[in-house]
Order: sequence, then C-alpha cells, then structure tokens
Amino acid sequence: MQKKIKGDFFIISFFGDSRLNVALTFNVKPEGGAFIEDLSPIQYNYGTQPQKSADTFAEWDTWETITAVKDAIETFHTVELIEADHNAYEKLKESKCDIVFNIAEGFNGLSREAQIPAILDMLKKPYSGSDPLTLSICLDKARTKEILSYYKIPNAKFIVIDELEQLKAFRLEFPLIVKPIGEGSSKGIYSSSFVNNKNELMLEVERILNEYNQPALIEEFLPGREFTAAIIGNNSDAEVLPIVEISYADFPQDFIPIYSYEAKWILDTREKPLNVFSCPAKLDMALENKIKATTLRTYQVLRCKDWSRIDLRLDKNNIPNIIEVNPLPGILPNPEDNSCFPKAARTIGLNYSQMINKVLSVAAKRYNLI
Repeated sequence: MQKKIKGDFFIISFFGDSRLNVALTFNVKPEGGAFIEDLSPIQYNYGTQPQKSADTFAEWDTWETITAVKDAIETFHTVELIEADHNAYEKLKESKCDIVFNIAEGFNGLSREAQIPAILDMLKKPYSGSDPLTLSICLDKARTKEILSYYKIPNAKFIVIDELEQLKAFRLEFPLIVKPIGEGSSKGIYSSSFVNNKNELMLEVERILNEYNQPALIEEFLPGREFTAAIIGNNSDAEVLPIVEISYADFPQDFIPIYSYEAKWILDTREKPLNVFSCPAKLDMALENKIKATTLRTYQVLRCKDWSRIDLRLDKNNIPNIIEVNPLPGILPNPEDNSCFPKAARTIGLNYSQMINKVLSVAAKRYNLI
C-alpha cells in the first residue's frame, strides 16, 4: 500500500479494505468572492426578474473547499469531479462511480438543493446526504417550522408574508426578524432584518419581496444564547458533535446580535476573525442534554441523513428553539475560517479529511457498500 497522509489509519477504520469510486458534485462560486449578477440563478417567479444582489452565490463553494473535499476523499478512494450544471445529468449517467459525495447547492427555486439528489434517485445511484424531499423542506424555512410545530419542537412564533397587504393583520410581538423564506448562508439577513416597529417591518418585507422575489418569513426575536450543533450518522447511530456557541460580545456596538450576512461574510474574515465561536460551549448538563435532545429530534422528524448542522437559540425561558436546519452544512477547510461543522469535528479530534471520510462512510453503510 502506498504511504498516505497522517490520519489514514483512522480512515481505514471506517472502510476496512473497501475502496470506492466517488463522484464529487458541487457548485463553484465565480471568481471574485462577492459579486453582482445581472440575473440571479435563484428565481421563484420566472415571469419576473429579481434585483441585482451581492449575495447571489453565497451558498456555493470556493475551489479551496471543493479541492479540500476532493483531497480528503482521495486519501483512500478515487474521485471524479462533476459540476452541478446543465451537463450534470449526462455526466452522472455515464459515471461509473460507486457513490456520489454531494455538496451541490443547485440552481433556481426552493427545489435547487434537491436537483442533484433527484437526478441520482432517478439514475439509482447512491449519494451522501439527505433526499430531495428533506432538502426542499429544510430550505423552505416556513415548511420546516410548520413540521416542527406539529411535532411540538420549539421554534419562534412566525408568519409568512407574500404581499405587503398581509401585514395589516399580523399579531406578533416586536422585536422581529425578517428573512427570505428560502435562502441559506445568511443570504438576505442583514442588520436591517432586526425590526422594532411597523415602519421598519414594512421596509424590510418590501426589500425581501423585491430583491429576492419570494415570500418573507417574520419571526419573533429569541433573546437568549445562540448555538449550533453538528450531527453525523443515521437513526440511533446519529451523534451530536460538541456544541458550538455563537457570542456577540465582540461585535461592534452598532451591529445587531445576529449572525447576519454582513457578520458572516464581511465583518468576520480570515484576516480579521471575530471571537464569535466557542466550542465546546460552556453549558450545564441539563441545558446540554436539552439542546442535544432537541437537535436529534429535529434531525429525525425531518428525516435528515448522514449529516446536518442545526441552529438553535434560547427563548426568554431558556428553552432551546430551532432557528434553522442545514442538511448541506458549510464546511470551509481552513481553521482560520469560522466554519462550525469542521470546528465541532476538530473538537472531538477529527481533522478535515477524517470528518469528510466519516460522513462518506456513514452514507456508504446506508447503501450497504461497506
């Protein structure tokens, strides 16, 4: 056997003698980081054109991340890169891969994260991560909250607004948070998203409707501590990694205590990182158990598979409430970046390569490939 990088023996414990042919599906950000497109690739009403937005491709990955995932898998397997564009169907159809490691965010609408998994289901090819239904539901924040509410999993009171006229009848208590109904990576969430009165609410809802061409989700603000929990595994083997706490003590005074797009991509940079995250979070046993139980229940109810990251915040009674479910979690490879899933993995001794291969092994076991 050829000499591998450090960590190889740990990865061998996942796969034994099995070597897999893996296709890596992805979407790559255009060069230049934050940029403006004439036409967003993410549309909800095809009869209209959304306004230009600087956060259009925030969900997509950089070549740094894609290469890091590829290199991680190649410590033990062979890897084929397949970009999740209009040629993906034919490439996947022709691929001889045993399994697809999917990190593609997709194009267009609330089904975009489900597009590659739906193709793979049709082609009867195994893949990592959740199925098309779970991915679509979790991207639609309101549908997610409706399901959680049915199962009595705590989440903030909310309404969905499709047009400004509907604001006349709303019955929520200020302060409120206003978000696009179907975006990830903090897209559409700015300091202005935190509103204290009806005038601010009207302006913010109008911004969401016009710029993102989709309904606005309005939630009562949860005033307590904020956490995020990474999960790897399936069914009774699903494991919550060390919990990460997000603290806003070091934020500039004029910034609202939410991890907004400005905070995530502009204020908190590799060159000038904020002291925002602590892992493991300092929790008493009762609260830690409550967060883990709420997280796992959410993971199971939404039928997430292999991995996810779930965001929570405490309400005024210190009860953990679900903020968001991320079945395609961010996985920036550089430890200097504040990427919570890799941070939680490192806390239990998994380096980046081991983390990626652990997720791959969980998916491969689900399909009886190993």
